[in-house]
Amino acid sequence: MSGRDGYRIYRMTVRTLTPLHIGNGRELLNQYDYAIHGGHTWRINEAALLDAQLTDDPRLADQLAETPPAQLLRAHDFDPQSRFFRYVIKGTPRSTAPGAVLREQLKDAYDRPYLPGTTVKGAIRTALAWTAWRSLKLRPERARLERDRRFAAQWYEQELFSEHSGKAPNKDTLRALHISDSQPVAPERLILVNARVLNRRGTLGAPIELEALRPETELQLIVKVDRVLFSQWARQYGLHLRLGDLLDQLPQVLRAYGEHRLRRELELLKDAPNSGRLVRLYKEWQQEPLADNEFLLQLGWGTGWEAKTFGSHLQSDPEFMETLLRDPNYKMTRGRRQPGDPFPKSRRVLVKVERSPNGQMREMPVVPLGWVLVEMEEIKP
Repeated sequence: MSGRDGYRIYRMTVRTLTPLHIGNGRELLNQYDYAIHGGHTWRINEAALLDAQLTDDPRLADQLAETPPAQLLRAHDFDPQSRFFRYVIKGTPRSTAPGAVLREQLKDAYDRPYLPGTTVKGAIRTALAWTAWRSLKLRPERARLERDRRFAAQWYEQELFSEHSGKAPNKDTLRALHISDSQPVAPERLILVNARVLNRRGTLGAPIELEALRPETELQLIVKVDRVLFSQWARQYGLHLRLGDLLDQLPQVLRAYGEHRLRRELELLKDAPNSGRLVRLYKEWQQEPLADNEFLLQLGWGTGWEAKTFGSHLQSDPEFMETLLRDPNYKMTRGRRQPGDPFPKSRRVLVKVERSPNGQMREMPVVPLGWVLVEMEEIKP
């Protein structure tokens, strides 16, 4: 088996169901990186704006250097075609204070947002690990965890994905999985959202302003599984990758994992105050008929602890989990916690200002972040 015959190739179509934030690590500041005008948020092209202010007067140059770029703009400058702006988003952040923070969405060099293959690969890795846990009969064991929280599950990852202990990325199962970045979409697919942390008492944390992809945004990626690396030929050369059977059933594995995540979210939110809309949405998704090659996944910022770990497998042993939560090396909880308290105790959600029955305005959780509907269509050679 060689060349194209050695690959299983899928076209993966991802459609956002709720706003999806994939951050680039940068925080934009009001009046410095963006301006608010006419119900829109205008991303400033600082270089073009400063070039337009060129002056030979040193005193004026110093004054301009200390002036927030947004204050150099005039009303007639706010034109979507103006070179002073990189892109424009309908809507404005909650806070209009100078220096207010807006977390930026990942984009390409032309300010077009896209879905990176690494984000999808990370979600697939979690799904594969969660699925393979039982087949390898692993158990949560305190002695197997590293003291550094960044590498706490390293032993488990090696048992699941590597043929032997020790760091060997060239012999990791995910070496056989190749995922492209999606094609970029227009900046018009961006929206601004206000996220908050919803805890189990129904109270909300401080607001977090985000750029995000709109619901009903469609993105396509190509997924390739290199089956040659699981062949007799590969074994002759000393390569013994694991989980080839699961990679051969990738759509089914991801579908089962997505169904599990929906059930878990319902379990964790069903009794939480102010989570009624979230619960109803999850129930609607559960009842939605899907094709055999379709499934739900949660991606990006706000997915929570369970979407990045072995989740329910670790919680199958209450004593192990309590030990983990009390250990200061892992910093898994904040504030006071009593043994037996549920974990995780909060979710990041999007909120909307609504009027309560008594006429007061309040923010209510409306949707979770990052849920997508995925279709995987196998492409025959």
